Amino acid sequence: MENAERRIIKGLFTVPLKNLILVIVGLKGEAHGYEILKELEKLAIGLWKPSHSNLYTILSKMVEEGLLEPREEYRGKVRRVKYSLTEKGWDYLRTSNDLALRVLYTSINYHEALKRKLEEMELKRPMDRETVKTYLELLKRIRDILDEEIKTIEAELSAEN
Repeated sequence: MENAERRIIKGLFTVPLKNLILVIVGLKGEAHGYEILKELEKLAIGLWKPSHSNLYTILSKMVEEGLLEPREEYRGKVRRVKYSLTEKGWDYLRTSNDLALRVLYTSINYHEALKRKLEEMELKRPMDRETVKTYLELLKRIRDILDEEIKTIEAELSAEN
């Protein structure tokens, strides 16, 4: 992977790092720093992860903000801190999830517009086969999620009438 691609991947993940940590901890119920680090690395397809010191600084700030609750546990003499979401953390996550849906819609529109522009300028590069397969699976999953959400919303609207 080229350095430019690594920088781009890092940029994609450093801005929403707080949200990603909240999602990881929320989905796991409880997680320690190393678990969070490994999950972030997976999300960035192995191309980037925050440094240990950066992650633990962010986790400390999130505890100070009341988003995470730390719990110490010991295995012999080894101390580990597991984090769970506080009610404030869940509220923050709910709000950011709603906003993320709007951002996703806008991002998809930008993605499609950029794809068309690159095609017009004959600058579009073909995606490698593995990327195409991954993209197809992502699109299918998004379609399934949207289909379920449409059914839920339609049922809610029908119940109101």
